[in-house]
Amino acid sequence: MKRIAKVMASVLLLSTVLTACGSSGGGATIETVAKTEAATEAATEAAKEEKAETEAAADTAEASADYHIGIVTGSVSQSEDDRRGAEAFQEKYGEDRVILATYPDNFTEELETTVQTIVNLSDDPEMKAIIVNQAIPGTTEAFRQIKERRPDIICIAGESHEDLPEIGSAADLVCNNDFVARGYLIIRTAHELGCDTFVHISFPRHLSYETMSRRVAIMKAACEEFGMNFVMESAPDPTTDVGVPGAQAYIAEHVPEWVEKYGQNSAYFCTNDAHTEPLLRGLLENGGYFIEADLPSPLMGYPGALGLDLTAEAGDFTKILAKVESAVVEKGGAGRFGTWAYSYGYTVSAGLAQHAMNVIDGNSELTDIDDISKAYEEFSPGAAWNGSNYTNADTGVKADNTFLIYQDTYIMGDPGKYMGSTEIEVPEKYFTTK
Repeated sequence: MKRIAKVMASVLLLSTVLTACGSSGGGATIETVAKTEAATEAATEAAKEEKAETEAAADTAEASADYHIGIVTGSVSQSEDDRRGAEAFQEKYGEDRVILATYPDNFTEELETTVQTIVNLSDDPEMKAIIVNQAIPGTTEAFRQIKERRPDIICIAGESHEDLPEIGSAADLVCNNDFVARGYLIIRTAHELGCDTFVHISFPRHLSYETMSRRVAIMKAACEEFGMNFVMESAPDPTTDVGVPGAQAYIAEHVPEWVEKYGQNSAYFCTNDAHTEPLLRGLLENGGYFIEADLPSPLMGYPGALGLDLTAEAGDFTKILAKVESAVVEKGGAGRFGTWAYSYGYTVSAGLAQHAMNVIDGNSELTDIDDISKAYEEFSPGAAWNGSNYTNADTGVKADNTFLIYQDTYIMGDPGKYMGSTEIEVPEKYFTTK
């Protein structure tokens, strides 16, 4: 608008001078000629200035688009939502700017391949940010190698499996689900729904992670606070020789036994994505409650457990949730099954990539929780998010570059309802429980 005003002012001045010349009744005077020349010169200068600013703006736009962002996720079979979120971001900005990679399904036994898959993205001279979601073992080492060769690349870890102080020492930014707040809030929600027993299903590898072991301690303490029983059940690790099929078969076989043993008012939680579908199917058939998944989403386990085809609803979480909810209610699960309205894994992949782009373009600060939430909300419109800095349970020190984030819990029904989890203040004692 400023450039247009300058040009218009110059043209108006020139028009006024020429009109004055035409009405003088005689030849042009030195004064009118000088005014005319000045007006012409002003218009020319304004035009040059406008052209220069236009070219500068074009150069800036071209420069801002002249970089690549890499996203590394698991496969569709292991963590579909993570991958779909990466694909959504790539679709939004183009395959020429967004590069996707997949780490091995059996990442625990293919550590070297995992590290190399992440590091290889830094070979691209235009690469400016690399996001890994989930940040499985090997991500810290990969980021260290990347920083040695390309310190200019922003390294972001989503949902780290490695201890947060460790990954935080190599990554520029770490964002995990809020295992502290959720450890308390999941139990609180189960209590509000009338549950008297909480059953936690996992295996040794997961329980060796700081995030999961601390969450178990928080859940157990919260159960004591609300007068509930806390039970641990073990199940096979899908990354071992039994694979996903063997792990899922185990869950399917044992759900009826667990519900009979712990009763209809028992709530269940599993730490592995692959366990979720058979657990949901078993609970729908036998009774029991499911508050939300380890990494919540209406796509996490529900489509397979309910036999739903969501092809037509792909990418539209409002429609996805409505269809899942309708099927849950039809099977008698109203008031017993929950989720987040938008997929956590999907939002983290796309949201962290969006945040990286916003930072590179100079529109956001890397470690500002409000800017991170803003990027998440771009892929989860209308969802309520909350979070805080990670607090080291041993030292009590909050990390500047590590954040724990969560979304409100939605319990499906006719109608369903949000539990208001993001508005509840978690007692301070749980932030150092371990």
